[in-house]
Amino acid sequence: MFPTHPIFSTLPAALAQPFKRAALGLFHGKSIQHGNNVPHSLKKTRRTWLPNVHTKTFESPLLARRVQVKVTARALRTIHKHGGLDQYLLNTSPSLLGDEGMRLRLLVRERLDAQNALEARRAQRAAEVSAKEAAAREAVEKRAKRIKEDKTRRRTSEVEGGLVKGLFAPSG
Repeated sequence: MFPTHPIFSTLPAALAQPFKRAALGLFHGKSIQHGNNVPHSLKKTRRTWLPNVHTKTFESPLLARRVQVKVTARALRTIHKHGGLDQYLLNTSPSLLGDEGMRLRLLVRERLDAQNALEARRAQRAAEVSAKEAAAREAVEKRAKRIKEDKTRRRTSEVEGGLVKGLFAPSG
């Protein structure tokens, strides 16, 4: 289940996780801590503290699906703070994401880039259509102006030529 995709070879070395289980979820930099229990007898015993990990399902609007992932309580709070899984993945530094986080981040980025390209194409088409419509409107206005000028020219030539005077002149 560990990622072997070639794109992961280009990731920075700072993504090295302190323990393998952190590679399978969003641990937000949390790792196993080691220390001692010290009772009243002062006899130290070694122990470990594991991160507070839960399996959660998040809605991803960009991926248009639900994503089930193991998260620590700290990562969960940060996801809520950022306003969702997509924003968390895009805005969090790679050193805190781990392998699974970077895999999800790449998926979200690819989808976001595809959406941006689609919106750019739509905007370009809309601009082309509006330019064509503007040219068509301009041609119609030009034709209407030409027709109006022709009518005005004909009327003035008829008045000057005496046609209107002869037809509508008072008889008598």
